[in-house]
Amino acid sequence: MNEKEKVFSKIHSLLNSLTITINKTDDTRPWGGFFVIEELEAEKFINYFFPTLDKNKLLTGKLSPKILLLQPNKKLSWQYHHRRSEIWKLIEGEAGIIRSDTDVEGEQQQMIKDEIVELKKGERHRLVGQNQWGIIAEIWIHTDVENPSNEDDIIRIQDDFGR
Repeated sequence: MNEKEKVFSKIHSLLNSLTITINKTDDTRPWGGFFVIEELEAEKFINYFFPTLDKNKLLTGKLSPKILLLQPNKKLSWQYHHRRSEIWKLIEGEAGIIRSDTDVEGEQQQMIKDEIVELKKGERHRLVGQNQWGIIAEIWIHTDVENPSNEDDIIRIQDDFGR
């Protein structure tokens, strides 16, 4: 089993041990991949990964919980979204984050384990892999209930993988 398979297996086992239902697994991304959590499990996901957040505020609309697995020395596209804000939390390993209100990338900041990062709708952002796999719990907060965000709502400004 290679390193990527080991990391995915470990997180899959963690989610199973928490009885959190996985809706989809994608391990084909050039930067790593993700687990999409069944939306009906959002409250359980928040209770475990985001216990300090006010779940009553979060659970008023459509949420999409995920776990991102970020490969060392890879980065997601420099991007933003029209129909969602996001909440991130580094739960294991290392990751950097770049944020800006404009298309110009800001300075990279090291994510701190268990610190919550809130990204506003339209805020430019990217995750940056460090020396070891970064495992990030993520919640999409859909800002347009009639037209929820999806992969088509990723506006890429720059991407190392030509997407």
